[in-house]
Amino acid sequence: MVGDFLELRYARAERLVRRTLLIAVAFALLFAPGWTLDRSSRPAVEQADRIVIVKSERTMTLLRQGKVLKTYKVALGQQPRGRKVQAGDNRTPEGEYTIDLRNAHSQFHLSLRISYPNPADRERAKKLGVDPGGAIMIHGLPAAYAWLGPAHRQTDWTLGCIAVTNPEIEEIWKMVPLGTKVEIKP
Repeated sequence: MVGDFLELRYARAERLVRRTLLIAVAFALLFAPGWTLDRSSRPAVEQADRIVIVKSERTMTLLRQGKVLKTYKVALGQQPRGRKVQAGDNRTPEGEYTIDLRNAHSQFHLSLRISYPNPADRERAKKLGVDPGGAIMIHGLPAAYAWLGPAHRQTDWTLGCIAVTNPEIEEIWKMVPLGTKVEIKP
């Protein structure tokens, strides 16, 4: 009987020691310099608040409060000169837009839709009696052509979109939220 009593006390003491050690380790991990379990304290990818595309230079620059975050070389629509006027003209638009949709299941790896046509584009198309078109994206490469990588920029090949490599669109995807302003210059 005394043996059972001592065994029970020993088991309780052992549990108490284990709990105390577990709590001590948890505190040490939480409060030790350089250690944290809070994932939100990791540096986040800086978010762009503006994108500037300069068609004549084939560049796209991501900015945050006027500071350049990153510049990419791009391919444009097959008819890169002049602003987009109507569906099927293979031109990349010019003007002020926003990113209004993110498509993680795009046939072009990932895509960010530009809010073309804007009111001025619609009015211009209406005066001409044409459909202004739409579905202008910043996107990567189709899976079958991903192997091209940066070589895809040797020619303007899109139907009016802005194309980058797949690793680049993955990086851009993380930096560009919905509502980001887009300016496309000649």
